[in-house]
Amino acid sequence: MIIGNRNFKDTEGPYIMGILNVTPDSFSDGGLHNKLDDALTKAEKMINEGADMIDVGGESTRPGYTLISDAEEIERVCPVIEGIKSRFDIPVSLDTYKSGVAKAGIKAGCDLINDIWGLKWDGTMADVIAKYNIACCLMHNRKNTDYVNFLQDVITDLDETMEMAEQAGINKDKIMVDPGIGFAKDCSQNLQMMNHLELLKKWNVPILLGTSRKSMIGLTLDLPVTEREEGTIATSVIGLMKGCLYFRVHNVKANYRAVKMAEAILKS
Repeated sequence: MIIGNRNFKDTEGPYIMGILNVTPDSFSDGGLHNKLDDALTKAEKMINEGADMIDVGGESTRPGYTLISDAEEIERVCPVIEGIKSRFDIPVSLDTYKSGVAKAGIKAGCDLINDIWGLKWDGTMADVIAKYNIACCLMHNRKNTDYVNFLQDVITDLDETMEMAEQAGINKDKIMVDPGIGFAKDCSQNLQMMNHLELLKKWNVPILLGTSRKSMIGLTLDLPVTEREEGTIATSVIGLMKGCLYFRVHNVKANYRAVKMAEAILKS
C-alpha cells in the first residue's frame, strides 16, 4: 500500500501509527499538544521511538465529544500537518470524517484520510478521497447499537462502506479497514470483536487496530486512562496474531517493541 512516498508492504509490517491529538479535550492526551512546537516535539519523539506514520486529529471523538466547525478543525490540524511534512520524512494521516477538513488536510500535505465513520457521515467524503487518489482508513461505526447478530452486522456495515468506496472510484489498494473498537460497541462487544478480528480479512485489504487506552481496557482491568498501557500492549499483540498490520497507539515505544517481538516469534 503506497502512503505518501512510502510503500508499506504487507510482508514487512507490523507498522505503528503514532497518535497526535491537537485537541483540548481528547480522553487521553487532550491539551498536551495544542501548540505547534509541542506537537512537533511529540511527533519527533514518536518518530524516534519507531512510528511509521503520524495520525493528526483535531477533534476529540471520545464518547460524548463536542462537534466543532470545519474551520476550527482545519485551523488546528493544517499547521501541524505542514510542520511535520516540512521537518520530517514520514507519512501523515489526518483523523477526520468531514470532507471539507479532508480537502484542506490533503492540500496541507497529509497522505491518508482516517475516517471514523467509514464514509457514512459525510456524503462527499468518498468522492474527495477518490478525486485526490489518497490512501484511506475506513472504520466501522454506526449511530445505534441495535445489533441482531453483532459480528455479522459489523461485517455487513463494512460491506456497505466498501461498496460506497467502490462506487466512488476509490482504488482498493488505497484502503485499509478498522474494526472500530470503542465505537458503537459495549465492552463485551469490543472484546468479541477483538477475538474475531480475522473476519476483517474478508476484503483482502490491510487491517488497522486502534485500541490504545480505550474504555474496553479500563473496564476489563478496572483502571483509569493513565494506567492502560499493559492492556493496550496485550491488544496489539492479539491484533497482530489475528492479522492486523497497522497499530494506532499513544505509546509508540512500548507497542513497537511488543509487536516486533511477537512478529519475530510468529515468523520463526
